Amino acid sequence: MKMIWLIGFEESYFKQEQIESLIFIILGILSICLALIFLGIIKYSFFKGMAVPLLTVGLIQLIMGTTIYLRSPEDKYRVTQMLINERSKIKTEEIPRMEKVMQNFTVYKWIEIVLILASIILLIIFYSSPQTYWKGLALGLLIQAIIMLSLDVLAENRGQVYIEQLQKISKR
Repeated sequence: MKMIWLIGFEESYFKQEQIESLIFIILGILSICLALIFLGIIKYSFFKGMAVPLLTVGLIQLIMGTTIYLRSPEDKYRVTQMLINERSKIKTEEIPRMEKVMQNFTVYKWIEIVLILASIILLIIFYSSPQTYWKGLALGLLIQAIIMLSLDVLAENRGQVYIEQLQKISKR
């Protein structure tokens, strides 16, 4: 019975990781499509400005989401094998890998916070200006940075729970 629980928590973690990566893929595709509509059909300056962060961050979302989605089953298998056959590798390989992932989340969050602040500053600067391109760029950046920050916070929280489970197992 204990072994079933041990194997179940990593399966849940990687399934949630895949679900979030699907959200990244969907958001990336939607952002790219919207940016292309803004650039190719609507063509107003405001929407051209919005298209820049939608396209740029949309590509990042699509690439990241696809990479994680395709990698997750292999990661789940690797960790399950560690739990069954080589539990010492949890402490020497998986926990250090996850600690690095968690450090990366700290960097990502700071970048996203800076982008949110920069976009707010741009919106304030260009609020009464006729420069609609910059307003669009700032709004697109604000939307994308908030989405990315929100998803990264969720992923970080999920990762923290996963590390805590790994640490419990490594002490047994």
